[in-house]
Amino acid sequence: MDHCKEFARYLVEEKHVSDNTLDSYRRDTEHFLSFLSSVRNVDPLSVKVEDIKAYVEYLHDSHKSVSTVTRSVASIRSFFQYLIATGQTDENPARSVKLERPPKKLPQSLTSREIDLLLNQPDPREPKGCRDKAMLELLYATGIRSSELVELNVNDIDLRAGMLTCSRGKSGERRIPVHATAIAAVSDYISRVRSLIVAEDGGQALFTNLNGRRLTRQGFWKIVKGYAEQAGIVKEITPHTLRHSFALHLLENGADLKDIQVMLGHSDISSTQIYVQLLNDHFKEVYNNCHPRAKNGEKVSRPLSAGEKGKRGFY
Repeated sequence: MDHCKEFARYLVEEKHVSDNTLDSYRRDTEHFLSFLSSVRNVDPLSVKVEDIKAYVEYLHDSHKSVSTVTRSVASIRSFFQYLIATGQTDENPARSVKLERPPKKLPQSLTSREIDLLLNQPDPREPKGCRDKAMLELLYATGIRSSELVELNVNDIDLRAGMLTCSRGKSGERRIPVHATAIAAVSDYISRVRSLIVAEDGGQALFTNLNGRRLTRQGFWKIVKGYAEQAGIVKEITPHTLRHSFALHLLENGADLKDIQVMLGHSDISSTQIYVQLLNDHFKEVYNNCHPRAKNGEKVSRPLSAGEKGKRGFY
């Protein structure tokens, strides 16, 4: 039996995971099964806790990051849950494997100025630039995931009402308002460009590559990276950076956290609360850079002694 293939089918049909999760779990499982075969000489159905611990040690020896190791074990746990669900085994040996907790990284975001720089890079007079402008504007206007962006169909955006229906993400269907600037960019693309590049097998895809087929996440990632370099932005930018920027900028300007949660499609408010910490860090940086006393390093770091008070006229 091809365990990886059947596991992938289980993830899609039973667990309805996102494309990103599917790719990660499938890749992690392939590496793990390869390790079992080539290093441990163990069948997947005979795996013990010791085999998984040996794999974790192997990953550490290969200088994998803590987050990569943690994700790999999560993939393995899910793989054994699939084996249990399909009656191939009774135990999940990965459950008892304890891992170091990865350091929590705050998401990268762009300033308003950097957003303007990025969104102004595509040349809307050219077909490619017109399409790219529409994609970037729509992503920042709605905060949707890049996987959701490339899965959009033409009828998912109501240009007249200024609303986007996002229905193929892992969060289920949600409707998100779209501001006028983004609506204008998407409308321009649909009316002038899309009909020129879409192929017969492009279907109802809103955004296609220049060959006329639905754009992929990888293709869009390259587009974002190219414009970031063109804009001279030194931060490491991915499509998700625009999603983070969308959330942070809404929060900065007074949006309610629960509303942001709904628009982002987070099932748990704790996923959205990370932007509060990001906002607090931002304000702390602004304070340290702008407050005269903080900026000049004139803070008193310890209480003054009686002698020092006397010298400074306190007595």
